[in-house]
Amino acid sequence: MSRWTDYTKGYLARSIAVKRALLEGHAEAISDMGSAVAAALAAGHKLLIFGNGGSAADAQHLATELVVRFSGDFEREALPAIALTTDTSLLTACSNDYGYDRIFARQVEAFGRPGDVALGISTSGNSKNVIAAFETARARELTTVLFAGETGGKLLALSDHSVCVPSTVTSHIQESHLATLHLLCEIIERQNYGKGGA
Repeated sequence: MSRWTDYTKGYLARSIAVKRALLEGHAEAISDMGSAVAAALAAGHKLLIFGNGGSAADAQHLATELVVRFSGDFEREALPAIALTTDTSLLTACSNDYGYDRIFARQVEAFGRPGDVALGISTSGNSKNVIAAFETARARELTTVLFAGETGGKLLALSDHSVCVPSTVTSHIQESHLATLHLLCEIIERQNYGKGGA
């Protein structure tokens, strides 16, 4: 047996426990959030997604699943989802001219319209640039959706819908975010396109 076997079992057990707590305490909130995002897309609105570091990768992952496709065995139209984390010229120019805290807010200002959805991902719930983006989104009548950790941080008060993973461990929060983002794709496809029934 490897010297890491017990550690591996413990890590996976802790990750599973976080997802179990998410299942037991947050299923209704996740369902409501998914339905709201699906309804916005069905009405012709778009989804703007953003976060930092691993959360930036999750933003890009979700946008890809919606624009290209989520399920290999299910075809649908491309959906208007944009990750605000990918344009290096824009991100560096905004950081240089306005400061890093404005990199997402400036794009929400440019692309967001009433009825669109701003989906921010922040494990702490306190990322300054996500806060600024949510403030701009609310001023422009976008729906705000938060993926965060245990308390939701300062972003919780700025959110119309939230998924606050019951953990303070960043890796486990991110693992649960990814599972929930995949679930969001499933809800969108089932609600808007009748994939496999409800």
